[in-house]
Amino acid sequence: METPVRLGIIGLGAMGAEVLSVASAHPAFEVVAAADPEVARHQDGYPSVRFTTDSADVRDGLDAVYIATPPAFHADLAVAALQAGLSVLCEKPLAIDLADGRRMVAAADAAPGVAAVNFALSDRHATVQLEDALGFGLIGEVLSVEIRLAFTHWPRDFQAHAGWLDGRAQGGFVREVLSHFVYLTDRLLGPLEPVDLHLDHGADFRSEIAAWGLLRAGGVPVQVSAVAGAAGQDSYEWIIRGTKRSYLLRDWDQLFVADSNGWKPVRLVGARGSEETRLSLFAEAMHGRSSGNLADFATGFRVQQVVEAFHQA
Repeated sequence: METPVRLGIIGLGAMGAEVLSVASAHPAFEVVAAADPEVARHQDGYPSVRFTTDSADVRDGLDAVYIATPPAFHADLAVAALQAGLSVLCEKPLAIDLADGRRMVAAADAAPGVAAVNFALSDRHATVQLEDALGFGLIGEVLSVEIRLAFTHWPRDFQAHAGWLDGRAQGGFVREVLSHFVYLTDRLLGPLEPVDLHLDHGADFRSEIAAWGLLRAGGVPVQVSAVAGAAGQDSYEWIIRGTKRSYLLRDWDQLFVADSNGWKPVRLVGARGSEETRLSLFAEAMHGRSSGNLADFATGFRVQQVVEAFHQA
């Protein structure tokens, strides 16, 4: 049996707290240390974890770090860890500033460890089946992709405590949510090129309330429509339309197919994909068994470029 990966966690917001819980119960990991400005509310239940308010203390005696801070801090933390010989699993978006993203990719290329980005769709069973459908020619010629997102309010309830998510500098649903579907499109069709992008902001310095535009991926038009503050319920839809079949991914893991008779549900097989399974893939990669279902920093940077293109429009 392989020795568990000694893991440190930097940032204990919604995602960091979730990974702390999952990794603490995961046989491939030993959570050694965790850093957050408000560590007191996380310490109960983890007597073997060394908690600190200083991220610099989460480095010694470790094999890897998971970074879940606001994205403006990702680059300095990831580069320092990689240069110290550690592997890094980083939350998306990779960074805000493109120069920081390039610096992270360069550090990953130069380091011996694994550098990965935690995209929720990277190992979803729906993603794998869409990839298979394309590979087996079931879709035919790809005609278009549509990404449709709607939020009743932003930030969403489970992230409402993180004020930065509603700030223009680092937050917004384009960086936080659209990035997942940009990743999916990049993975299935290739890098995206912006054609015509638009972003409407809320009052003062708050994050966007609408994003829309056109991109191309391998020549295929990709249409984006996203809005916050809409009546109804939150919705997440990614549609690929082909000459033989079209597929609809709804709410992360509901997959539908259409030919000539409307949408029909697709039976999904295999593990759904989760923080647990992506942690498993990360540990496997650290042991020399890499997987295409774990995004690397170069992929994360391509996604960052598209996301920030909306903010520069």
